[in-house]
Amino acid sequence: MDRTDLETYQVQLSQVEDALQAEPDNAELASLRTELQELISLTETALAQAAGAASLKVESSRKAASTPALAWSAGDECMAKYSADGGWYPARITSVAGSEQNRVYTVMFKGYDSTEQAKPSDLKPLPASYASTVSATKRKHETDEEKERKKKKNEKKLETRAAKAKEQNQKQATWQKFAKKSEKKGVHIAGVSGTSIFKTPDNPLGKVGVTGSGKGMTHVSQQSKHKFTPTVDDNT
Repeated sequence: MDRTDLETYQVQLSQVEDALQAEPDNAELASLRTELQELISLTETALAQAAGAASLKVESSRKAASTPALAWSAGDECMAKYSADGGWYPARITSVAGSEQNRVYTVMFKGYDSTEQAKPSDLKPLPASYASTVSATKRKHETDEEKERKKKKNEKKLETRAAKAKEQNQKQATWQKFAKKSEKKGVHIAGVSGTSIFKTPDNPLGKVGVTGSGKGMTHVSQQSKHKFTPTVDDNT
């Protein structure tokens, strides 16, 4: 229905009313007048609703035009419209090109390596629920990384201890080899071939841990103090 239909119904109603004045008892004319009046009322209501909807649409468009677009930057996370199916999916902006009035963004959808160009109208912020999920996943990922870091640290400690033990064993083997060679050459080294410096000496007067224990102390002669005797001259 449009304004033309309304005007047509109004003209027809005027004609029917003129006819009823000439034939006031004509039931068909009276019924037609009632139908035309209802049509006019319905048409006016429809036209008023259409006008209100158009006004609301214009107002929304004006607000959208006055609202500045989000300033997206490379590295930002967003929801981007996929051109293949028109759906919105999580993505990351990899680059920004074009003029300030005609920006062109290159986005990479999560879980995919391919990129796609998008207009500002093809981007929107991530929903709060998605941000919370990402945050929880990130915390779990950090916890797993911490566990892996501790595991590697413990493994490194074990490797260091094993290396030190191996080095100690190598030094001990080298020392034992050296001691055996010395023993063959007649050089006695205490603590080798079952001989220990802490072995109980055969001499009952000896002491454990004292080399040459059981032997007497070396005698050192004590020198007496020299006395000076003055000489007397007989001619004096």
